[in-house]
Amino acid sequence: MVKIVFSDIDGTLLDPCHRLLPQTRQAVLGLEARGVPFVIVTARGPTAVAPLLEDLGLRCGVISFSGGLMRDAAGRTLFHRGFPKGEARRLLDYLEGWPVTVCIYAFDQWLARDRSDPRVAGEEAVVHAQARQGWLEDLTGEEVHKLLCMGEPADIRRLERQMVAAFPGYSIVRSADTLLEVMAGGVTKAWGVRQACAHYGILPEEAAAFGDNYNDMEMLQAVGQGFLMGNAPKELLERFPHHTADNAHDGVGQALRQLGLA
Repeated sequence: MVKIVFSDIDGTLLDPCHRLLPQTRQAVLGLEARGVPFVIVTARGPTAVAPLLEDLGLRCGVISFSGGLMRDAAGRTLFHRGFPKGEARRLLDYLEGWPVTVCIYAFDQWLARDRSDPRVAGEEAVVHAQARQGWLEDLTGEEVHKLLCMGEPADIRRLERQMVAAFPGYSIVRSADTLLEVMAGGVTKAWGVRQACAHYGILPEEAAAFGDNYNDMEMLQAVGQGFLMGNAPKELLERFPHHTADNAHDGVGQALRQLGLA
């Protein structure tokens, strides 16, 4: 029996136009009537999730930064894990010279060295939130939750390989062909899901989860019912056996109905 449901946002809960299909929304809202918590699990920062939830009319817990921070439906922080600014400096120095655009995230802060960069502007358009012009020295606080590297797919794959080798103590994973996420060691969506289950007093085996990309795989494997979206990369679809329909055809809602939760 599924007692809690976790879902990625982009490519999973939202359709290709970044909208929530009416039938998907109905299925998700039906969870509350059954007393089943629904939790967003996303690489986005909290400032890029709050306006979305308001627009969608959803009130739920949110795990941001691919597991690095969780807040409940009331906005209270339940757990967080980042890395010190000094370590962020070392990572940023390494990234100098790479053909990628880098952003810095910490709690509600999103910093970009150049907001006019087309990649930053594109990310702002997708998440309906704005970065702040600035860099590490402009960050408030001493904890960084994520560095986001945006670039061409070939550059991102090469950067992933080299950063994993150069910085083995960090969680480094692609969230899309053009996006590479760098988090503190041990921070994954699976880690966040396990922390959330412990908070609710629910076993991971009693959870369901939905995702569509590389950074979702550990989460899908950590729960009792993991579903990979039909729009996931072919490589992942061949590797992971449990699929649902794509995000253009109510994949999340279809699976929830199959589970008897909607």
